Amino acid sequence: MESIASIKSAMTPNASSVEALKKPLSPQVGHNDPGAGPSFKDILSQQALGQADALKGAKEASILKFSNHALDRMQARGIYFDKDQLAKIEGALQKAASKGAKETLLLTDDSALIVSVKNNTVVTVMDKAGLRDNVFTNIDSAVMV
Repeated sequence: MESIASIKSAMTPNASSVEALKKPLSPQVGHNDPGAGPSFKDILSQQALGQADALKGAKEASILKFSNHALDRMQARGIYFDKDQLAKIEGALQKAASKGAKETLLLTDDSALIVSVKNNTVVTVMDKAGLRDNVFTNIDSAVMV
């Protein structure tokens, strides 16, 4: 006949005795060790600074300006442009201006921008997913970047 202890252990296989729990736990190297690397807070701050720098870089482009609405849309949709992309967008804007455009749709590989050519200002930005089933009004030109 089985003992009551073996029946209890079969019914609750992960249960331990109180005596077993009194043993000190040995620390695992690299797990929850504050000195093992950067903290979550530090990593999160760096990510936020990187995104802020990308938005700041977009805002400080040489001729291109971004409206607050466009900056909000970029941040909400996770859209960021590097210096090369901004240079291409500026080139496309200059092409549109040379053709007499006033409001243009600039299409990049993964986003679209509505730009006021007269003011050199990006009015709004959307990602590729936002392009589906969209109707663009009040534009007089479109440029593929």
